[in-house]
Amino acid sequence: MISLSHPALLAFWAERHLCTLTTLRKDGSPHVVAVGATLDPEARLCRVISSAFSAHVRHIRNGGERVAVCQVDGPRWSTIEGFAVVREDPAAVHAGERFYAARYRTPRPNPERVVIEISVTKVLGSSAFRQ
Repeated sequence: MISLSHPALLAFWAERHLCTLTTLRKDGSPHVVAVGATLDPEARLCRVISSAFSAHVRHIRNGGERVAVCQVDGPRWSTIEGFAVVREDPAAVHAGERFYAARYRTPRPNPERVVIEISVTKVLGSSAFRQ
């Protein structure tokens, strides 16, 4: 397993990369969608901002709280696994938007925005992130 404090891992998760979020449908099959994701190592959270009515938000709300977020850049890759919750409160959504803006760009206005907070349980990745 890889440490969430590994400097090369933190640098990789600060670079601008598209990620995938994998959630599970009711029948157990995976649903994979492209997302922007951010890593907050101090809080041990990965965040994804989304619309309240998206399929992946629905999957998490329906009891599919185990998720994975992955990003790849050539030979470097990292997967964050954890337990997800959907937050609608303005403070949590604003935090998600701030982290997203720092990594990508200011998100467009969306009155239906929520933030998926993933409590990190496991970090996987390429040899570049192993100590």
